[in-house]
Amino acid sequence: MTERAWTAFCAARERYRAYTETLAKTLGGGCIQRLVDGRKGPSYTVETPVLYNYALDEVDRRADVRLILVADNPGRREQAAENRRYLVGPSGKIAEKFFREQLGVDFRRQVLILNKTPIHTPRTAELRELCRLGGESAARAVSESQRVMAELLFAFQKALSPEYAAKPAGAFPSARAALPVWIIGYSEMKKGGLFEGYTETIKSLYATSPLLERLFFYRHFSMNQFTIDLNKQRRPEEDLAPCLKRIGEAYRRRFLQM
Repeated sequence: MTERAWTAFCAARERYRAYTETLAKTLGGGCIQRLVDGRKGPSYTVETPVLYNYALDEVDRRADVRLILVADNPGRREQAAENRRYLVGPSGKIAEKFFREQLGVDFRRQVLILNKTPIHTPRTAELRELCRLGGESAARAVSESQRVMAELLFAFQKALSPEYAAKPAGAFPSARAALPVWIIGYSEMKKGGLFEGYTETIKSLYATSPLLERLFFYRHFSMNQFTIDLNKQRRPEEDLAPCLKRIGEAYRRRFLQM
């Protein structure tokens, strides 16, 4: 990265870290622990109720970041103190294999992973129950976190796009040169969904930006949904790259109406 790009990346990373630390103090882990203890399934000790992705601390100026991937929220394995990274469970293993075998990309070194919210729940759908248990303050935290994470995505994409350093302050890199973003798990991004707030912020940020053309939406890697959908939609003799572009653009237009 150039000096300017590195400075912008570090600023976004530090905002991300500081925000998760502040949110953890505000939200606390009590309501999340009550959620875990009261649900069907195994209970466990919540170690990181609000999770910054510590994998970002391993990114330096020489990093060869090829893509930004946005998942939902940290699950049980992600929040464990021994991990504190995003997508390290079964879905992450499926994604890691796909990127390595189909794209020739090192998922852990060349993909920057973000979430739509850094707030942990055992399953994403249980964010609704968390809002009920925690009341207005928890609901507000979940909503506000989506806005911040969408803003951070925008900041990271600009910082990591090759043309960033050559543009005047405040200008965007061209769509052709911008770093691609994969947003996976779009079902809850619809109106009334858990991540409607994330969707609305994305629409506002990207409305007049050429970076919109580098946003691609896909099914989640959990339960192999991504691969099943890819195989279903891939046309005979269609190369992988144009197929991924076509699918990702179609889902983006469908959910953002942009």
